[in-house]
Amino acid sequence: MASVKPAPNFDKDHDSQALRKAMKGLGTDEQAIVDVLAARSNAQRQELLLHYKAAYGRDLVKDLKSELGGNFEDAVLALMSLPPVYDAKCLKKAMKGLGTDEDVLVEIMCARTNEELKAIKAAYKTECKSDLEKALSGETSGDFKRVLIGLSTGARDENPNVDAGKVAEDAQALQKAAKGLGTDESEFQRILVARSKEHLRAVFDQYEKLTGKSVASTVKSEMSGNLKNAYLSIVSYFHNPHEFFADQLNKAMKGAGTDEKQLIRIVVSRSEMDLEHIKVVYLGKYNKTLSEAIKSETSGDFRKILLAIIDGE
Repeated sequence: MASVKPAPNFDKDHDSQALRKAMKGLGTDEQAIVDVLAARSNAQRQELLLHYKAAYGRDLVKDLKSELGGNFEDAVLALMSLPPVYDAKCLKKAMKGLGTDEDVLVEIMCARTNEELKAIKAAYKTECKSDLEKALSGETSGDFKRVLIGLSTGARDENPNVDAGKVAEDAQALQKAAKGLGTDESEFQRILVARSKEHLRAVFDQYEKLTGKSVASTVKSEMSGNLKNAYLSIVSYFHNPHEFFADQLNKAMKGAGTDEKQLIRIVVSRSEMDLEHIKVVYLGKYNKTLSEAIKSETSGDFRKILLAIIDGE
């Protein structure tokens, strides 16, 4: 269930005036910007971009960039981007400069549908002037590279029907792949990267009955490094997507320092999908509301916009 829904009495002219007034002259009315943008759907924000330009001959995103700064600006710009464009930019940033943020690559690509991945690849080509698969090949290596390329193809089976015979076959294949000296990673990829979510949940249950341990614990004991983390993310996401994102949000706020980029990415990208369900799981698992956690880890206008997206505050 979404936390951000289309505004029922959407008036793009009224909103455009409110945004222009918030940024005109000395100082900026950040609260007015939060009140409009956090309470509109992405489709409505796209309409605002066009209407603002028609009404004022100005680019709304450029105006926002010139008036805002820091994490607040990043959150506002994330809201203004089309979802596949935002994902493409996050992937590009994750591969930019020294080192690659492998967790971001896996998080985005394992949690998108085939159709969404197709749109992300097209956006990557347009926005980043590059091919996503080539970029992944250049930044990663070995089995981990093969997993990322496999995920990026957007060819996961999306048939919701589960065949018990095939479930048993896959559970046995995973058991065999993890037996003896060395692990046959290609078998894990064949199953975890290509099968439907419904099928995988059934395989995870069957595997546990067969071996007495979870697929996740097998991955932990048999693999290492980026490959281990990638498979753990895939298993966790397909086992329970809402818990996966609740855990990712907790991780972003755990210990010293907060990963603001991860907070923005998850809160914005799930806001029109399943953020309400993620909030419920977060409360059950961490004994505090997501809003309480965010209040204690953020401040100022950045805190305001995150809370407005999460709770409509």
